[in-house]
Amino acid sequence: MRVYVCEDSFEGLMTAVYSAWADKLGHKNVRLELEGEYNLQLFAEYVSVKPDKEKTEKVIRKLLNISEEVFTCVYRAAMSKEKEKADKIYHFIVLAVYAGPEIMKQLGNPVVMDVFELARKVMNEAHRFLQFVRFEELENKILFSKIAPKSYVLTLIAPHFEDRLMGENWIIYDEVHKMAAVHVKNAQWALVDTEISMGDSAKKESAENRKYEELWKLFFHTIGIEARKNPKCQQNFLPLWYRKNMLEFDQQEK
Repeated sequence: MRVYVCEDSFEGLMTAVYSAWADKLGHKNVRLELEGEYNLQLFAEYVSVKPDKEKTEKVIRKLLNISEEVFTCVYRAAMSKEKEKADKIYHFIVLAVYAGPEIMKQLGNPVVMDVFELARKVMNEAHRFLQFVRFEELENKILFSKIAPKSYVLTLIAPHFEDRLMGENWIIYDEVHKMAAVHVKNAQWALVDTEISMGDSAKKESAENRKYEELWKLFFHTIGIEARKNPKCQQNFLPLWYRKNMLEFDQQEK
């Protein structure tokens, strides 16, 4: 058994897929693992795979030749935080190459269902953040939002805000994975690996924004009818996990 160890990124995963296939050891004799997420096995050979743009592009072209739906499913699954996603994605791609576009209809196959579920969970989380992202206006007039997703959802939600906030400078910071989607006015957004300190002077709110934030909180807390409050029902629609970065919740409620 040869185990290909790759970094937890789309490029890293696709490079590992290319390497495992190109070595022609037989698909049953290879396994993909993420760096830092595996236990050593006896009689297994471990190969470290570094991200390679050219190899990644070759795999992407192959997936798109099968169908755009297959590529989209693989990309979304790759954004998951599940430890075993690399090997699941690899064996899904193997099946897709031979089955073609029809692979997306074979949900009775555990390999297909595993990747479909990974993609579905990632998109469910991304959809929630499309609703729950809250921007603050900083003193430097940049719109700033901090989120704490479990999956890598930035690349899935950034196009939505680029479309709707094209004329604004904004940053959506993923504090879990230490990366940010950065958008410059009237340009395309970019993904940046960075760590933003909450103590940075550049992150001070503008006075005008603080005024509107207080108005928003006042509206949120007064619109509710006391006799109809149902915290358990509210949590079904707005889980506690998402509240800590939402402006309408006081610190003690987050």
